[in-house]
Amino acid sequence: MALHLRINPMRKTHPMSKTHEWRIKFASFCSALAVGAAFLATCGPGFAQPPQKSLPPPPDASVSQPHRTRLILKDGSYQIVMSYRVVGDRVRYVSAERGGVEEEMPASLVDFDATKRWERQHAAPSEDDAGRPTIDPELLKEEAERASFTPEVAKDLRLPDQDSVLGLDVYRGTNELAPMPQSDGELNRNTAHNVLKAVVNPMSSSHQLVQLKGERAAVQFHVNDPMLFIRIGADTPPLTGGAPMTVDTHGASSATKDAPSGGSPSSRYVIVRADVRQGARVVASFKISALGGVHQQEDVVETTQEVLPGGHWMKLTPKQPLTFGEYALMEILSDKEVNLGVWDFGVHPTAAENRDVILPEERRPASLERRRPE
Repeated sequence: MALHLRINPMRKTHPMSKTHEWRIKFASFCSALAVGAAFLATCGPGFAQPPQKSLPPPPDASVSQPHRTRLILKDGSYQIVMSYRVVGDRVRYVSAERGGVEEEMPASLVDFDATKRWERQHAAPSEDDAGRPTIDPELLKEEAERASFTPEVAKDLRLPDQDSVLGLDVYRGTNELAPMPQSDGELNRNTAHNVLKAVVNPMSSSHQLVQLKGERAAVQFHVNDPMLFIRIGADTPPLTGGAPMTVDTHGASSATKDAPSGGSPSSRYVIVRADVRQGARVVASFKISALGGVHQQEDVVETTQEVLPGGHWMKLTPKQPLTFGEYALMEILSDKEVNLGVWDFGVHPTAAENRDVILPEERRPASLERRRPE
Protein backbone atom coordinates (compact mmCIF):
# COMPACT_ATOMS: atom_id res chain seq x y z
CA MET A 1 0.00 0.00 0.00
CA ALA A 2 1.45 3.42 -1.03
CA LEU A 3 0.62 6.92 0.08
CA HIS A 4 0.69 9.58 -2.70
CA LEU A 5 1.28 13.17 -1.73
CA ARG A 6 0.83 16.08 -4.06
CA ILE A 7 3.10 19.05 -3.46
CA ASN A 8 2.96 22.36 -5.26
CA PRO A 9 6.54 23.19 -6.21
CA MET A 10 5.74 26.86 -6.63
CA ARG A 11 4.44 27.14 -3.14
CA LYS A 12 6.89 28.14 -0.48
CA THR A 13 6.94 25.83 2.45
CA HIS A 14 7.62 26.81 5.99
CA PRO A 15 10.57 24.91 7.47
CA MET A 16 8.39 23.41 10.14
CA SER A 17 5.90 22.21 7.53
CA LYS A 18 8.66 20.48 5.50
CA THR A 19 9.82 18.49 8.53
CA HIS A 20 6.27 17.43 9.17
CA GLU A 21 6.01 16.13 5.58
CA TRP A 22 9.11 13.92 5.98
CA ARG A 23 7.72 12.46 9.22
CA ILE A 24 4.57 11.51 7.36
CA LYS A 25 6.59 9.87 4.57
CA PHE A 26 8.72 7.80 7.07
CA ALA A 27 5.65 6.62 8.99
CA SER A 28 3.99 5.59 5.74
CA PHE A 29 7.11 3.64 4.71
CA CYS A 30 7.22 1.71 8.00
CA SER A 31 3.53 0.87 7.71
CA ALA A 32 4.00 -0.43 4.17
CA LEU A 33 7.01 -2.51 5.26
CA ALA A 34 5.07 -4.11 8.10
CA VAL A 35 2.14 -4.92 5.85
CA GLY A 36 4.45 -6.48 3.27
CA ALA A 37 6.23 -8.64 5.87
CA ALA A 38 2.92 -9.93 7.19
CA PHE A 39 1.78 -10.75 3.69
CA LEU A 40 4.97 -12.68 2.86
CA ALA A 41 4.80 -14.65 6.14
CA THR A 42 1.29 -15.85 5.35
CA CYS A 43 1.26 -16.20 1.59
CA GLY A 44 4.77 -16.01 0.21
CA PRO A 45 5.99 -19.44 -0.98
CA GLY A 46 9.62 -20.30 -0.30
CA PHE A 47 9.95 -17.83 2.55
CA ALA A 48 8.87 -18.27 6.18
CA GLN A 49 7.26 -21.65 6.99
CA PRO A 50 5.26 -22.69 10.03
CA PRO A 51 7.08 -25.05 12.47
CA GLN A 52 6.64 -28.76 11.65
CA LYS A 53 5.04 -31.08 14.18
CA SER A 54 5.91 -34.78 14.34
CA LEU A 55 3.04 -37.07 13.56
CA PRO A 56 1.82 -39.04 16.57
CA PRO A 57 2.20 -42.79 15.99
CA PRO A 58 -0.95 -44.89 15.76
CA PRO A 59 -1.74 -47.12 18.74
CA ASP A 60 -0.45 -50.27 17.01
CA ALA A 61 2.76 -48.72 15.66
CA SER A 62 6.19 -49.95 16.72
CA VAL A 63 8.17 -46.94 17.98
CA SER A 64 11.85 -46.73 18.92
CA GLN A 65 13.08 -44.37 21.60
CA PRO A 66 14.95 -41.28 20.30
CA HIS A 67 18.64 -42.21 20.07
CA ARG A 68 21.21 -42.46 17.34
CA THR A 69 20.99 -45.94 15.83
CA ARG A 70 21.05 -47.79 12.54
CA LEU A 71 18.06 -48.87 10.50
CA ILE A 72 19.55 -51.83 8.66
CA LEU A 73 18.10 -52.78 5.29
CA LYS A 74 17.86 -56.23 3.77
CA ASP A 75 20.39 -55.38 1.06
CA GLY A 76 23.08 -54.80 3.70
CA SER A 77 22.98 -51.00 3.68
CA TYR A 78 21.66 -48.89 6.55
CA GLN A 79 20.27 -45.50 7.45
CA ILE A 80 21.52 -43.60 10.51
CA VAL A 81 18.37 -42.45 12.27
CA MET A 82 17.36 -40.85 15.54
CA SER A 83 14.13 -42.80 15.85
CA TYR A 84 11.74 -44.81 13.72
CA ARG A 85 8.26 -46.24 13.87
CA VAL A 86 6.27 -48.73 11.84
CA VAL A 87 2.98 -47.45 10.48
CA GLY A 88 1.17 -50.08 8.50
CA ASP A 89 3.46 -51.23 5.69
CA ARG A 90 5.68 -48.16 5.97
CA VAL A 91 8.58 -47.24 8.24
CA ARG A 92 8.80 -43.58 9.19
CA TYR A 93 12.15 -42.45 10.58
CA VAL A 94 13.92 -39.24 11.59
CA SER A 95 17.12 -39.09 9.60
CA ALA A 96 20.27 -38.22 11.56
CA GLU A 97 22.18 -37.57 8.32
CA ARG A 98 19.76 -35.01 6.92
CA GLY A 99 19.19 -32.76 9.88
CA GLY A 100 16.24 -34.51 11.50
CA VAL A 101 14.03 -34.66 8.40
CA GLU A 102 11.27 -37.24 8.72
CA GLU A 103 11.28 -39.74 5.87
CA GLU A 104 9.67 -43.06 5.15
CA MET A 105 10.27 -46.26 3.21
CA PRO A 106 8.47 -49.61 2.70
CA ALA A 107 8.72 -51.85 5.74
CA SER A 108 9.55 -54.79 3.46
CA LEU A 109 13.00 -53.26 2.82
CA VAL A 110 14.00 -53.21 6.52
CA ASP A 111 15.73 -56.10 8.29
CA PHE A 112 14.20 -55.63 11.74
CA ASP A 113 16.04 -58.60 13.31
CA ALA A 114 19.41 -57.19 12.26
CA THR A 115 18.35 -53.73 13.45
CA LYS A 116 17.37 -55.01 16.91
CA ARG A 117 20.55 -57.09 17.12
CA TRP A 118 22.69 -54.06 16.33
CA GLU A 119 20.89 -52.02 18.97
CA ARG A 120 21.53 -54.70 21.64
CA GLN A 121 25.20 -54.94 20.76
CA HIS A 122 25.67 -51.18 20.85
CA ALA A 123 23.39 -50.32 23.73
CA ALA A 124 24.61 -47.39 25.78
CA PRO A 125 26.00 -48.39 29.21
CA SER A 126 24.08 -47.49 32.32
CA GLU A 127 25.15 -44.67 34.61
CA ASP A 128 26.74 -47.15 37.03
CA ASP A 129 28.78 -48.78 34.26
CA ALA A 130 29.67 -45.59 32.42
CA GLY A 131 33.41 -45.27 32.06
CA ARG A 132 34.13 -48.78 33.34
CA PRO A 133 35.93 -51.29 31.13
CA THR A 134 34.11 -54.51 30.36
CA ILE A 135 35.51 -57.86 31.52
CA ASP A 136 36.23 -60.43 28.86
CA PRO A 137 33.90 -63.49 29.09
CA GLU A 138 36.91 -65.82 29.10
CA LEU A 139 38.29 -64.05 32.15
CA LEU A 140 34.93 -64.39 33.87
CA LYS A 141 34.94 -68.11 33.08
CA GLU A 142 38.43 -68.52 34.51
CA GLU A 143 37.42 -66.60 37.62
CA ALA A 144 34.39 -68.88 38.10
CA GLU A 145 36.64 -71.93 37.76
CA ARG A 146 39.03 -70.58 40.38
CA ALA A 147 36.10 -69.79 42.68
CA SER A 148 34.88 -73.40 42.41
CA PHE A 149 38.03 -74.49 44.29
CA THR A 150 36.98 -72.31 47.23
CA PRO A 151 33.15 -72.26 47.14
CA GLU A 152 31.14 -70.16 49.55
CA VAL A 153 29.33 -72.30 52.14
CA ALA A 154 27.94 -69.44 54.25
CA LYS A 155 27.81 -65.67 53.96
CA ASP A 156 31.38 -64.46 53.28
CA LEU A 157 32.73 -67.87 54.38
CA ARG A 158 34.63 -69.92 51.80
CA LEU A 159 36.34 -73.27 51.82
CA PRO A 160 40.14 -73.16 51.56
CA ASP A 161 42.26 -75.00 49.01
CA GLN A 162 44.70 -76.76 51.35
CA ASP A 163 42.52 -78.81 53.73
CA SER A 164 40.76 -82.03 52.82
CA VAL A 165 37.96 -82.23 55.39
CA LEU A 166 36.23 -79.40 57.27
CA GLY A 167 33.07 -78.98 59.28
CA LEU A 168 30.72 -75.99 59.33
CA ASP A 169 30.09 -74.94 62.93
CA VAL A 170 28.28 -72.04 64.60
CA TYR A 171 29.98 -70.55 67.65
CA ARG A 172 28.21 -67.69 69.44
CA GLY A 173 26.21 -66.85 66.34
CA THR A 174 29.19 -66.83 63.94
CA ASN A 175 29.69 -69.37 61.17
CA GLU A 176 33.09 -71.05 61.32
CA LEU A 177 34.91 -73.74 59.38
CA ALA A 178 36.83 -76.14 61.59
CA PRO A 179 39.55 -78.32 59.99
CA MET A 180 39.07 -81.99 60.87
CA PRO A 181 42.26 -84.06 61.16
CA GLN A 182 42.27 -87.67 60.02
CA SER A 183 43.35 -90.43 62.39
CA ASP A 184 43.46 -94.22 62.50
CA GLY A 185 45.00 -94.61 65.94
CA GLU A 186 48.41 -95.44 64.46
CA LEU A 187 49.43 -92.77 61.93
CA ASN A 188 50.04 -89.14 62.83
CA ARG A 189 47.00 -86.92 62.65
CA ASN A 190 46.85 -84.73 59.55
CA THR A 191 44.31 -83.09 57.31
CA ALA A 192 45.16 -85.07 54.18
CA HIS A 193 43.00 -87.88 52.90
CA ASN A 194 44.77 -91.19 53.46
CA VAL A 195 43.23 -94.55 52.69
CA LEU A 196 43.86 -97.45 55.05
CA LYS A 197 41.75 -100.24 53.63
CA ALA A 198 40.21 -103.03 55.63
CA VAL A 199 38.04 -105.83 54.30
CA VAL A 200 35.06 -106.56 56.50
CA ASN A 201 32.29 -109.09 56.38
CA PRO A 202 29.15 -107.15 55.43
CA MET A 203 27.06 -109.43 57.65
CA SER A 204 29.54 -109.66 60.54
CA SER A 205 28.66 -108.80 64.11
CA SER A 206 30.00 -105.73 65.82
CA HIS A 207 33.73 -105.67 66.52
CA GLN A 208 36.38 -103.07 67.00
CA LEU A 209 37.66 -101.32 63.87
CA VAL A 210 39.56 -98.31 65.16
CA GLN A 211 40.65 -97.24 68.64
CA LEU A 212 41.32 -93.52 69.03
CA LYS A 213 43.41 -92.07 71.83
CA GLY A 214 41.72 -89.81 74.34
CA GLU A 215 38.16 -89.59 75.53
CA ARG A 216 37.38 -86.48 73.54
CA ALA A 217 38.13 -85.39 69.99
CA ALA A 218 40.07 -82.21 69.31
CA VAL A 219 37.22 -80.85 67.16
CA GLN A 220 33.95 -80.14 68.96
CA PHE A 221 30.87 -78.85 67.13
CA HIS A 222 28.36 -76.63 68.88
CA VAL A 223 25.41 -77.64 66.65
CA ASN A 224 23.80 -81.04 66.22
CA ASP A 225 23.60 -80.90 62.43
CA PRO A 226 27.07 -79.89 61.21
CA MET A 227 27.73 -79.91 57.48
CA LEU A 228 30.96 -81.63 56.50
CA PHE A 229 33.00 -80.87 53.38
CA ILE A 230 35.49 -83.20 51.69
CA ARG A 231 37.84 -82.20 48.90
CA ILE A 232 37.52 -84.57 45.96
CA GLY A 233 39.14 -84.96 42.55
CA ALA A 234 42.74 -84.86 41.39
CA ASP A 235 43.33 -81.19 42.17
CA THR A 236 43.72 -81.69 45.92
CA PRO A 237 46.95 -81.16 47.89
CA PRO A 238 49.54 -83.98 47.83
CA LEU A 239 49.62 -86.63 50.52
CA THR A 240 51.36 -85.78 53.78
CA GLY A 241 50.90 -89.06 55.61
CA GLY A 242 52.62 -92.41 55.36
CA ALA A 243 52.07 -95.05 52.70
CA PRO A 244 48.76 -96.96 52.73
CA MET A 245 48.73 -100.18 54.73
CA THR A 246 46.92 -103.48 54.44
CA VAL A 247 44.91 -104.34 57.53
CA ASP A 248 43.54 -107.77 58.36
CA THR A 249 40.10 -107.86 59.90
CA HIS A 250 38.80 -111.28 60.98
CA GLY A 251 41.25 -113.04 58.74
CA ALA A 252 40.35 -111.08 55.60
CA SER A 253 42.73 -108.67 53.85
CA SER A 254 42.93 -106.69 50.65
CA ALA A 255 45.68 -105.16 48.56
CA THR A 256 45.75 -101.39 48.92
CA LYS A 257 45.72 -99.25 45.82
CA ASP A 258 47.36 -95.85 45.57
CA ALA A 259 45.63 -93.56 48.00
CA PRO A 260 43.96 -90.56 46.39
CA SER A 261 44.80 -87.09 47.62
CA GLY A 262 41.10 -86.33 47.93
CA GLY A 263 37.85 -88.12 48.55
CA SER A 264 36.08 -90.12 45.90
CA PRO A 265 32.55 -89.32 44.70
CA SER A 266 31.93 -93.07 44.43
CA SER A 267 32.52 -93.60 48.17
CA ARG A 268 29.80 -93.49 50.78
CA TYR A 269 30.21 -91.73 54.09
CA VAL A 270 28.53 -92.49 57.40
CA ILE A 271 28.84 -90.99 60.87
CA VAL A 272 29.50 -93.62 63.52
CA ARG A 273 29.08 -92.93 67.23
CA ALA A 274 32.22 -93.75 69.17
CA ASP A 275 32.17 -95.79 72.38
CA VAL A 276 33.99 -93.72 75.01
CA ARG A 277 36.13 -95.82 77.34
CA GLN A 278 38.89 -95.18 79.82
CA GLY A 279 41.34 -92.99 77.92
CA ALA A 280 40.12 -94.05 74.46
CA ARG A 281 37.29 -94.02 71.97
CA VAL A 282 36.37 -97.13 70.03
CA VAL A 283 34.73 -97.17 66.59
CA ALA A 284 32.99 -100.49 66.09
CA SER A 285 32.09 -102.18 62.83
CA PHE A 286 28.57 -102.19 61.38
CA LYS A 287 26.60 -104.14 58.83
CA ILE A 288 27.35 -102.48 55.52
CA SER A 289 24.62 -104.46 53.79
CA ALA A 290 22.02 -102.88 56.08
CA LEU A 291 22.88 -99.32 55.10
CA GLY A 292 20.15 -97.57 53.19
CA GLY A 293 17.49 -99.94 54.50
CA VAL A 294 14.27 -99.21 56.29
CA HIS A 295 15.63 -100.02 59.74
CA GLN A 296 18.24 -97.64 61.06
CA GLN A 297 21.30 -99.03 62.78
CA GLU A 298 22.07 -97.97 66.29
CA ASP A 299 24.94 -95.47 66.53
CA VAL A 300 25.20 -95.13 62.71
CA VAL A 301 23.93 -91.98 60.96
CA GLU A 302 23.91 -91.94 57.18
CA THR A 303 24.59 -88.75 55.25
CA THR A 304 23.27 -87.00 52.18
CA GLN A 305 26.07 -86.41 49.66
CA GLU A 306 26.15 -83.49 47.23
CA VAL A 307 28.97 -82.54 44.87
CA LEU A 308 29.31 -78.77 44.79
CA PRO A 309 29.48 -76.89 41.45
CA GLY A 310 32.88 -77.29 39.86
CA GLY A 311 33.30 -80.86 41.11
CA HIS A 312 36.06 -80.07 43.63
CA TRP A 313 34.16 -80.43 46.92
CA MET A 314 31.53 -82.77 48.33
CA LYS A 315 29.07 -81.70 51.02
CA LEU A 316 27.87 -84.24 53.59
CA THR A 317 24.76 -83.57 55.66
CA PRO A 318 23.55 -85.92 58.45
CA LYS A 319 20.18 -87.40 57.69
CA GLN A 320 19.18 -87.01 61.32
CA PRO A 321 20.30 -84.72 64.17
CA LEU A 322 23.24 -85.86 66.27
CA THR A 323 22.96 -86.19 70.04
CA PHE A 324 25.68 -85.10 72.42
CA GLY A 325 28.72 -87.38 72.28
CA GLU A 326 31.76 -88.44 70.27
CA TYR A 327 31.64 -89.47 66.61
CA ALA A 328 33.78 -90.44 63.65
CA LEU A 329 33.18 -89.86 59.95
CA MET A 330 33.96 -93.10 58.12
CA GLU A 331 34.37 -93.72 54.40
CA ILE A 332 32.85 -96.87 52.86
CA LEU A 333 34.92 -97.74 49.81
CA SER A 334 32.76 -100.63 48.59
CA ASP A 335 30.30 -103.20 49.87
CA LYS A 336 33.17 -105.04 51.61
CA GLU A 337 35.79 -102.36 52.22
CA VAL A 338 36.06 -99.45 54.62
CA ASN A 339 38.71 -96.83 55.20
CA LEU A 340 40.20 -97.06 58.67
CA GLY A 341 41.41 -93.49 58.39
CA VAL A 342 38.52 -91.67 60.06
CA TRP A 343 37.78 -88.04 60.96
CA ASP A 344 36.76 -87.86 64.63
CA PHE A 345 34.76 -85.08 66.23
CA GLY A 346 32.33 -84.44 69.06
CA VAL A 347 29.04 -82.59 69.56
CA HIS A 348 29.05 -80.44 72.70
CA PRO A 349 27.34 -77.01 72.61
CA THR A 350 29.22 -75.77 75.70
CA ALA A 351 32.69 -76.63 74.45
CA ALA A 352 35.33 -73.99 73.85
CA GLU A 353 35.90 -72.54 70.39
CA ASN A 354 37.87 -74.77 68.02
CA ARG A 355 41.42 -73.86 67.11
CA ASP A 356 42.56 -72.69 63.68
CA VAL A 357 39.01 -72.01 62.48
CA ILE A 358 38.29 -70.12 59.27
CA LEU A 359 36.11 -67.07 59.85
CA PRO A 360 33.91 -65.15 57.38
CA GLU A 361 35.75 -62.62 55.26
CA GLU A 362 34.03 -60.22 52.93
CA ARG A 363 35.34 -60.53 49.39
CA ARG A 364 34.98 -57.81 46.79
CA PRO A 365 33.63 -58.90 43.38
CA ALA A 366 36.09 -59.08 40.51
CA SER A 367 36.30 -55.86 38.54
CA LEU A 368 38.64 -53.96 36.26
CA GLU A 369 39.71 -50.37 36.60
CA ARG A 370 41.16 -48.07 34.04
CA ARG A 371 44.85 -47.35 34.50
CA ARG A 372 46.20 -44.00 33.58
CA PRO A 373 49.21 -44.08 31.27
CA GLU A 374 52.46 -43.44 33.09
